Amino acid sequence: MDHDSGCVKDMGEEVCFLGEIEKGVSGLSEETDSDIHLCTDDECRRITINVSGLKFETQIRTLNRYPNTLLGDKTKRCSYWDTKRNEFFFDRHRLTFQSILYFYQSGGRLKRPPEVPSDVFLQEIKFYELDEEIVEAYKEKEGFPPEEKEPLLPSGNLPAKLWLLMEYPNSSVGAKVIVVLSVLFVTVSIVTFCVETLPAFENCVCMNTSVETKNETAFINVPNFKHPLFVIEAFCMTWFILELLLRFIVCPSKVQFLKCTLNWIDLAAILPFILFIMLFLITDDCGAAQNTGAISVIRILRVTRILKLGKHSVGLQLLGKTLSTSWKELFMLTVFLGICIVIFSGAIYYAELGGEDSHFDSIPSAFWWAVVTLTTVGYGDMYPLTPAGKLVGTIAVLCGILALSFPVPVIVTNFGKYYKRYSKRTFRDDYL
Repeated sequence: MDHDSGCVKDMGEEVCFLGEIEKGVSGLSEETDSDIHLCTDDECRRITINVSGLKFETQIRTLNRYPNTLLGDKTKRCSYWDTKRNEFFFDRHRLTFQSILYFYQSGGRLKRPPEVPSDVFLQEIKFYELDEEIVEAYKEKEGFPPEEKEPLLPSGNLPAKLWLLMEYPNSSVGAKVIVVLSVLFVTVSIVTFCVETLPAFENCVCMNTSVETKNETAFINVPNFKHPLFVIEAFCMTWFILELLLRFIVCPSKVQFLKCTLNWIDLAAILPFILFIMLFLITDDCGAAQNTGAISVIRILRVTRILKLGKHSVGLQLLGKTLSTSWKELFMLTVFLGICIVIFSGAIYYAELGGEDSHFDSIPSAFWWAVVTLTTVGYGDMYPLTPAGKLVGTIAVLCGILALSFPVPVIVTNFGKYYKRYSKRTFRDDYL
C-alpha cells in the first residue's frame, strides 16, 4: 500500500481510499460502510486540481477521455495527490491550465491564451503529456522552426558524402563552398538573362554563317557559340544540370526527391536551354529554335532561376512560410478585391456613360482602372471626368485602402513570429 498516493492494487485494478483521494473526489463528509471502492466507479464525481494556488474542479470522466496524457492516466496523476488537502497539486503555470482543462472538456480543442507566451505554453503542454500530434500541430501553427533531425543518408560511403556535400551546407567546409558557388552561378545566370534583352545584344544568340556546297555558297543560322553571353549561359547551365543530376543520383529517396518543389524549380530553370539545344539539333536552324512559339513561352521559366536562391536564403524561406501561413488572409483579400473590382467597374462605366471623351467604353475595359485605383497605384491612363465618376473613384480609393489594411497586420505578425523563432534558434546555436 502506498499511503502517499492513496492508492493500492487489488485484483489488478486500481482502488483508492475514501479517507484520502476519494474523500476529496466524492466530496462526502463521512465515510461509507465500505472503505474501499473502484476508482472507475466514481468517474462522475468531482475532483479539485490546484495549480500554484489557483483551484479548478472537474469530473474524473472528463480527464479519462485522454488516458495517454498525464491527467488522464490514473497512475500518473495519483503521484500529484495531496493527502492533507484532498486535492491534486501542480506547481505549474496557472494561466496555461485553463486551456489544458478546456482541452479535456471540449474533446481536443487547444487554444493558447493571448497573455501566455508561446514558448511557455509549449513547455506546459509537453509537461501534461498531450498527444505528439497535438504538440506538433501547435508548433506548426505558432511558427516554431522544425527540430533538426539526423539527415537521411543514402547507402554507401561515397553517395552519403556527396549528399551531405550537396544538401547540408553546415556539414563541412566543402559544402559551404558548394553553396557559395551555387549562389554565384545563380546570380550570374540572372544577370545574363537580363543583359541579353538589351537592344545591343538583341541578336547575340544566333548568327549567319556561310557553308560551301558543290555549286553555291549557302547561309545558315547557327548559335553564336563564341559570344560571351552564350558562353556564360552555357557554363551556368552545365553547373545546374550536373548539380541536379548528381543530387538525383545520390539522393536517399527518389520519391521524396520528386516531391520536393525546389527540385522542380531547378528543372524549370534548365528546361528552356535544353529544349533550345534539342530543337537546333533537330531543325539545324538557330532562328527557328530560338523563335518557336513554344520555346518563347517556355523561356519565361528562366525567371524561376531567382527562386533557386530560396534554397540558400533564410529571408526567402521565412517569406515563403509567412505567405503559406497567411493564405487565408490573402484569399480573403483577393475575394474582397474581386468583388470591389466588379462593383466599381460597373459603377464607373454607368457614371461616365454619355460623357464626352470618356475612357470607359465597357465594363471589362474598366477592370484595369478598378485594379489600379483599389490598390492605390493610379497610373493615370484612365480617369473619370464627370462629377459622378469622380465620386465613384473617391469611394473606390477609400475601399481599396481599407481592403489592403485589414490583412496586412496579420501577415506582418506572422512574419515577425517566424523571424523571432529563427533569431532564437540562431542565438542558441551560436552561444549555447
